[in-house]
Amino acid sequence: MVRVEFTIEPFVEGQPGEHVQAAVAAARQIGAAVEFGPFGSSCEVEAASAGVLVRAVTDAALANGATHVSVHVERLP
Repeated sequence: MVRVEFTIEPFVEGQPGEHVQAAVAAARQIGAAVEFGPFGSSCEVEAASAGVLVRAVTDAALANGATHVSVHVERLP
């Protein structure tokens, strides 16, 4: 398993724009249980699915007006 954390900009506290909502929806659509946080979101997926998840999140965010997407992937013990 890996944890994928992503932050999508522009960032407006308490007002996630369509670029953020679309990225979270894309992750959920491929089966990830996304924890939506105040400064970023995260989920845990099988390592083999991490690339698919990162692409879905990035594509959805950029297609909906994101100016920057930061991704962090961590292998879990």
